[in-house]
Formats: sequence, C-alpha cells, structure tokens
Amino acid sequence: MAYNDDEQTAPTSTATEPARPTVGITGQLVKQVRLNKYHNDVASMAPHDQELLLELRGSSSSTDRAGLDLVAVIDVSGSMDGDGIDKAKTALQFVIRKLSDLDRLCIVTFSTNATRLCPLRFVTAAAQAELKARVDGLKAYGVTNMKGGLETGMSVVDGRRLAAGRAVSVMLMSDGYQNHGGDARDVHLKNVPVYTFGFGASHDSNLLEAIARKSLGGTFNYVADSANLTGPFSQLLGGLLTIIAQDLELTVMRFHGEATIKRVVWVDAGTYPQTTASDGSSVTVSFGTLYSAEARRVIVYLALADKTASPPYDANVCLAQYRFTFQAQQVTSNPDLITIKRRPSAAPGTARKPQPVENELARRQHADMIRAARDMAEANKMEDARNKLEEARKALEENFNQAANPTVAMLLEELRQLRGLMERQDLYNKEGRPYAASSLASHDRQRVATRGQADGVRLYTTPHMDTYLKQAEQFEKNPDEAPPPATKHVPEPDQVVDQEPPAPPAEADVVPEVPRDVAAGDRRTLSAALRVAAAVLSLAAFVLMASVRTSGWDSDRYDLYEQYYRLMHDHLPVASKHHAFLTCNKYRC
Repeated sequence: MAYNDDEQTAPTSTATEPARPTVGITGQLVKQVRLNKYHNDVASMAPHDQELLLELRGSSSSTDRAGLDLVAVIDVSGSMDGDGIDKAKTALQFVIRKLSDLDRLCIVTFSTNATRLCPLRFVTAAAQAELKARVDGLKAYGVTNMKGGLETGMSVVDGRRLAAGRAVSVMLMSDGYQNHGGDARDVHLKNVPVYTFGFGASHDSNLLEAIARKSLGGTFNYVADSANLTGPFSQLLGGLLTIIAQDLELTVMRFHGEATIKRVVWVDAGTYPQTTASDGSSVTVSFGTLYSAEARRVIVYLALADKTASPPYDANVCLAQYRFTFQAQQVTSNPDLITIKRRPSAAPGTARKPQPVENELARRQHADMIRAARDMAEANKMEDARNKLEEARKALEENFNQAANPTVAMLLEELRQLRGLMERQDLYNKEGRPYAASSLASHDRQRVATRGQADGVRLYTTPHMDTYLKQAEQFEKNPDEAPPPATKHVPEPDQVVDQEPPAPPAEADVVPEVPRDVAAGDRRTLSAALRVAAAVLSLAAFVLMASVRTSGWDSDRYDLYEQYYRLMHDHLPVASKHHAFLTCNKYRC
C-alpha cells in the first residue's frame, strides 16, 4: 500500500527556547564535520607499506540538527503478550515524549497483519496525547508477519511528500521468528537506515542482523530478557536527534607513481558500501548519517614506491575529500592533501605508527577475532572459539595499558562477557549468538549497539546518548515524570567524552592559553619567559648550524634543520616560534 498523507506543515512551535539563526553559509556548514589525518610524517626512500588513518568527526559544538522522520515498526504477535508488550509500550512512550514538534513519528505494528497506527505526523503536544493513547491500547495476538510490518514502514518512508532536508530512519523490534507473510530480507530498503532490536531469547538474530546490514548505517541491537527496551531505544534516539550530516561520503585518491595498491581492498571502512573508480585510483565510501561527536574511521593501505635513486622530497601520496548534505544544502570540503616526507635517514620498517593508527588497527583485529570465534561457534567448535577469544585478550593486554585507555578496558570486558556465553553450545545458541552479532554490527558500523544488558561495554557512545540513558532509567522508575523533549538544535554537552582525543588544531590556530584568573603581572612574567625560551632555542640553532659550516657535511644540513624545527614545534607556542624563525633566518640557517 502506498501512503502519501504525511503531515507537511510544521505546526507553530510552543517551545520556549529562543530562535536560532539558520546556518546558511557552506563554509560554516563544513565545520560541522572535520577530517583528521594520522600517519607517519617521515618515511624511508626504500619501498615499504604504510597505513593511514582518516577520521571524519562530527562537531560536538552547539549546532542546528536535521528534523527526524522516525518510523517505529513493532512486533505485537502473541509471543509478546505479558511483560514483552508492557516493556514495548513503556519504551514507545519514552520515544513519544523525547521527540519535539520538529520531528515526525509513525508507528506500525505487525502480527498476522501489519497495521499503521497513524500517518507520519509532527509530534506536537496534541499529537503526543493521541499517540500515547494508541500505544496504551496495544495488545499482543497472532503470528509474526515481519515482512508485512517492514514493507508497511518502508511504504510510509517512500510516500513522504515532505522529505527535503529531513533525516529518516526505521526502527524494527521483534521477539520471535517470522512465520507468516514471507521473508523480511526481501524488502527493498534503498538508502534508509534500519535499526533492528532483537528482544529476549527467542528472536531471530540472524534475520535481524541481515536486515540491519542491508540498510545504510543500521545496526542490530540485542536486548536480553531481563533488560528493558527503554534504555536501548534511548541510545538510538541520542544519535538520531543529533544528526548533523546526511549522505556523508569520503573519497580517497592515490597519486600514481607515489603509492601502489597494497591489497584488493585498499580502503577499509567496515561494512559501509564503497565505489571504486574503473582504474582503481580512487575509492568513495558512503556512510549515510553522522551524529554530533560521532566519528567514522577509515584505514588506507598503501605501498610506497621505491625512491632510493631520488633526492629527499615531500611525497604527495593521497588526496581526501568529503561531502554531505544538511537541511537540503550540499556541502563539499576542500581537497585535503596527505604528504609524507621521504628521507634517506629513515630506516624502513622501524618507525612506530602514530598511536591513533595503532589503536584503530588493534580494534579491527579485535573485531576480526570475534568474527572468527563466532564462525567456530556456529560450527560447534566451542573450545576453538574460546581459544580465539583468549588470543584476542592476550593481544590487547600485551600491547595496551587498559588503565590508561578506557576503550581497551571496554574491549576486554566485551571479550570476557562473550567468552562466558561460549561456555556451552546451548548457551551460545540462546545468548552468545545475538551478543556476537550486535558486537560485530557495532564495530563494523562504528556506531553504538546494545549487547544484551552489557554493563561496562559502551563503545561508540556520545555524550548525548549518556544523557538520554539517564533520562530513560529515570523514566522507567517513574513514567509520570516525562523527560524533556529534544531541542531544535544540538546543545553543546557539558563535557565531551569520546573514544579518541580530538586532533590538535593547526599551528596557525594555536594560541598560548592563559587562565582567566591570571593577573596582568603574571601574564607579563609568562610572556618574558617565553621570549627567553625562544632566545635560548635560537642560540641552539645558531650553534647547530655553525657546526654544519665547519664540518662540511652538506648532506646532513636538512636533518639538522629538521631537528631544530621539531625542537621548536614541540616546545614553543606560535608567537615564540615566529621569533625563533626570524633569528634562524638572520643567521642564514
């Protein structure tokens, strides 16, 4: 059935928050997403392999957000009767109260047949009251026609008349196996993200995982029997109500003659779809949506060409560019050049990778080991599966300090919990299988996913998700206390907690930070100290370069200059660096 009755006109807002100016300049919108690059700055002239990490990170600053069109597809078959339907009702009530009149909601239920409870409509105060009444009246009966429910939900999405500039998502929840109406895998999802939730011990995790993987950016979430649905739903809302980029794409182009392809898949972006140029020179990765403070990381595998016969030079190895849409505006970044200094003094294979690169490679290895352990468990090789997880644990503990890296601590906890669910085949079939599926969905998408009731494993969360989870826990205790609805812009969190520290700003943007409570006299003292430090380093530069003139080792002048430059770069702010460079130029070093 085709639906084209979505509410098109946003009602007059009753919110008390002040109006915000619309961001309409492309240059300002580009700042909502930042590209960070991590790689070795210097490399040998000999042929060798290099791994580059490209990270697209959503801004955590206060910004406008996209209006959300959410279609909730909920299983109300007979197996949901009792505690299941009650938990679903409570979770839906939380969703209704968190959405604002910027957002639209449609609820679809399915059992023997699929039913659309209402058109896609703006969640005003009046709409909230009607939606809450419809949810309260839900009853569980019949068999499970998941395909019918998902088809109805997609028909609502396809029939929208108001779509420009709006973010659309589908959430699908079921506690059982489809047994009527065909296979839900056959439903055409286009580029709509579908987030699936498997509730309890009797759901079909393979089916729900396949549906989420088929969609663009969707994840599979496993919710244990003893857990509530409100918390997992809140984590999804904490992302969907902070969408700051849609249709996000990253294009990576290598330069011919500088780098060759190391492997068939030379740009690794998990399970996100890729498009490769016919000559293999560039790859475009499609990510879909990006939440505030969320990140997408891509590893680029390159083999640097043999340049032993060349003089030292700066090699342009890659070009990266990203684009996205926001509020119906197309935004494209400037091309970002990735340069590596080829120097004969750099021994091949000895330079340590930057820490963010090592972290990301370790995380991907961790996910691959979970994938291998799952394959072994599916083949009834439980001991082999446990040994593989033990191997993954040792790899993390030997290479990382979990006390200094909370992400590593969560990865180890993930392995511990999954290993416990692989003690017996029947336990794995009931709980280990959906846990492994949700874990891999989370790693492959680099996005939060619920793992049973996995306390201590909160990978890929954002500060807003943490806030929403606290509100969900409070709502479960007292449903009469409604959480505040989402604002029409993404508020700046009080404290950003993330997987990786943000990249340092460019040198030109670095200003020595002086605490606000420092008196004027202390500022003058600090300024004088900086000038003295600059003078000392400038004198060191003079002595260093004078030694070159007396030694006659012309070939090493660049290396000595580079030592001086790094000394200044690591220890001086911009103003003092400028003074030191002037001194260096004065003495022609």
